[in-house]
Amino acid sequence: MKILLVEDDLMVGAGLQAALTAAGFEAHWATDGQAAYDRLQTESFRALVLDITLPGMDGLTLLKQLRANANSVPVLMLTARDTTRDKVMYFESGADDFLVKTTDMDELIARLRALIRRAGFVGRITVGNLTIDSDTQAVTLDGKWLSLSNRELLLLRMLMENAGQVVTRTRLEQHLFGANRTGESNVLEVHVHNLRQKIGETKLKTVRGVGYAMAKL
Repeated sequence: MKILLVEDDLMVGAGLQAALTAAGFEAHWATDGQAAYDRLQTESFRALVLDITLPGMDGLTLLKQLRANANSVPVLMLTARDTTRDKVMYFESGADDFLVKTTDMDELIARLRALIRRAGFVGRITVGNLTIDSDTQAVTLDGKWLSLSNRELLLLRMLMENAGQVVTRTRLEQHLFGANRTGESNVLEVHVHNLRQKIGETKLKTVRGVGYAMAKL
């Protein structure tokens, strides 16, 4: 499972990455908040292990920005502070769980796996001749790999997860662009058009004035 570790201490980060990799995770590592945020705009991760104190964009600012953009990736915060006030602040900012940095590595791995399970991780989604592998983010059509942009992938996944149902335009826009960027232009239609060109015109139905639906083949 692909996860992102955000930790600026090189010794701590190297140890965490090694332990997570040994536990079976595909652990990617960023050393500052802005680099992590940039990666989260173009890549999908099953979870985020996030330090509080980071150069540039700190961990709480990164977390708040992700949630403001409707990114629901499970987040496990790492902190040296565990007072009640700190705990409330982490959860109100959108954290799913937190651990102090002195915590045993086995507990961190167990909690991380629990977060991913609670997030409803599904290894593979298949609708008709289309398949998305959630671990690798690979999309295949009749067994052949498709090249999709990040937003085309996000759009396709939501429509496949709701195959046979209409997904409203507002919900799709919030999923792709964040809660504050809905209804601004025809960007959603452009992504739908491009996606249709790649997966076939008949798979996506337009419900005028409402949204889009994927045929449940």
